[in-house]
Amino acid sequence: MIMGRVSQTAAVAGLGLLVLGFMFHAAGLRVNVTRSIPIGLYHVTDARVEKGEYVIFCPPESTLFDEARSRGYIGAGFCPGGYGYMMKRVWAVAGDRVTWGEEGIAVNGKLLPASAPREADSAGRVMPRHMFSDYPLKESELLLMSDVSWASFDSRYFGPVDVGQVRGVIRPVITF
Repeated sequence: MIMGRVSQTAAVAGLGLLVLGFMFHAAGLRVNVTRSIPIGLYHVTDARVEKGEYVIFCPPESTLFDEARSRGYIGAGFCPGGYGYMMKRVWAVAGDRVTWGEEGIAVNGKLLPASAPREADSAGRVMPRHMFSDYPLKESELLLMSDVSWASFDSRYFGPVDVGQVRGVIRPVITF
């Protein structure tokens, strides 16, 4: 009898969380639980994608992102390829010059914070490399990186992202 009530309570709580999640999504709210940007609640806007903004995007379908999902760098989700959304800061836009180096990524000659590439992940697996050498970003390309985590899976490893992958500019509501 008690197990039946516990199961019922768990089912009702689960359903309530599911409904709450749909309501948040419909209201344009997204929760970030990764360390790529500050952890917290964000609101998706239709603001113009510009340098310095946080964005939510769908990774492009590729074997690199298939591997990233299998390694746990990104989650499963509703983006093409079954990928989850990613959230990053826009560090460079069309015309900016990007250079990759052992000390980190430089944009227009200025080294970005927390941008030194890692040789291997926490499990000892070799990280992919996307080499830039004074590369001018094309009209539709963005450099998307963390500004708070040296361990983020970002453009250091997968290169520029097409602006068409961006689903919106996100603004913090509450961050921790």
